[in-house]
Amino acid sequence: MQPDRSHTQTTSQTESPSQLKRALKARHLTMISLGGSIGTGLFLASGGAIHTAGPGGALLSYMLIGVMVYFLMTGLGEMAAYMPVSGTFSTYATKFVDPSLGFALGWNYWYNWAITIAAELAAVTIIMKFWFPHSPSYLWSGLSLFIMFLLNYLSVRGFGEAEYWFSIIKVATVILFIIAGVFMILGIMGGPAIGLKNFTIGDAPFHGGFLSMLGVLMAAGFSFQGTELLGVTAGETDRPEENIPRAVRQIFWRILLFYVLTILVIGLLIPYTNERLANGDVTMSPFTLVFQKAGIAFAASVMNAIILTAVLSSGNSGMYAATRMLWDLAREGKAPRFLAKLNKRGVPVNALLLTVLVGTLAFLTSFFGDGVVYQWLLNASGLSGYIAWLGIAICHYRFRKAYLAQGRDPKALPYKSKFYPFGPLFAVALCTFVILGQNYPAFLKGHIDWNGILVSYIGLPLFLMLWLGHKMWKKTKLIPLDQCELK
Repeated sequence: MQPDRSHTQTTSQTESPSQLKRALKARHLTMISLGGSIGTGLFLASGGAIHTAGPGGALLSYMLIGVMVYFLMTGLGEMAAYMPVSGTFSTYATKFVDPSLGFALGWNYWYNWAITIAAELAAVTIIMKFWFPHSPSYLWSGLSLFIMFLLNYLSVRGFGEAEYWFSIIKVATVILFIIAGVFMILGIMGGPAIGLKNFTIGDAPFHGGFLSMLGVLMAAGFSFQGTELLGVTAGETDRPEENIPRAVRQIFWRILLFYVLTILVIGLLIPYTNERLANGDVTMSPFTLVFQKAGIAFAASVMNAIILTAVLSSGNSGMYAATRMLWDLAREGKAPRFLAKLNKRGVPVNALLLTVLVGTLAFLTSFFGDGVVYQWLLNASGLSGYIAWLGIAICHYRFRKAYLAQGRDPKALPYKSKFYPFGPLFAVALCTFVILGQNYPAFLKGHIDWNGILVSYIGLPLFLMLWLGHKMWKKTKLIPLDQCELK
């Protein structure tokens, strides 16, 4: 049976003014997939993870989440190579599961990234205060917002080029860090050989037992979020049936190299008892501490600049992802129609402007009422990434079952995940576990901390309201496998 590639036509001749432009090339997609999840989670939060659970506990937690993310991305890659659309899992849920689930996943994902823009604007002001302590915050947040908007407004090629260079900086930093770290462990630079001694101090390599690992498991998941951007770019990728599988195959090496080896190097070089690991400040970033130990001058300033590029990259990606999801929701009639308008360069300008507006308003809440509203917005956004991952796993499971139920040969798929059905089922189980355990300490204090529970889990009822509200309004039902729209 020969693969039917009619659904993946990508030539410029097939594009119309009402379609997105397939301007992202293989090199853009490769670097987006390599750098997509490298950010403050790796540069800053990794130290806190080691401090909490010890080097072994942190390493095991990151490996577990890394395996799950790899399973998720192979499933998403299978669907995106077959049906490349910018709505990705929102569209897939609509076609393979339930239109109401697609509606809720789309709005959940848009909200997640719109609020992430606000978080990145707040982070930029903190980063710039490192060099300019007396400068006004609005200057840096406004400038970074303008840069992000411009990169997204000009063209998808502009977004792709920006992410390409942002990712190169991040990737190069991690590679240099790992090389320098290995040299220090072996005693080639920065003093005598350290070896494995930091894995044997105190109760290392595992500190605090299972509950400490559970806390790190959640933090590790947030560090990996953004990997699913690979699916969102599918609608604007040149030759998606070839380039998406190539990018998916890079993910395993990224997880192994960037996260597992980084955590291993930090755990070997810095004792988990070092209080500076828990600081979370750029001057105490584990990257800064290791580079200083290696004798690199101005390590804090260099890492601050690199973290700034990571923040701008995250904001730039967030603006892109939220805009494309909102555009796709409007195109499918799940959002106001005016948001589906594209300009002559194929950019959904109205969706972009609304996303920027919501992100800016959310950021402004950080200046009022001691930032209480802003903190609630961030907490509601926090679970959204896990909900999106849960949706991807469910969509992949249903897609393959529908594909088989309709008598199609999986060999005809442009890219086939090797881990079905274990991969999506494992991802569903782990994502559900992490979502439910989001604030487990609130249940362990002798009395239930209802305020803590409400703050931590607010994203879950918001998602359920979207899903069940749309379901009651539209009277949707689970789509039978033989009626799923595969094309």
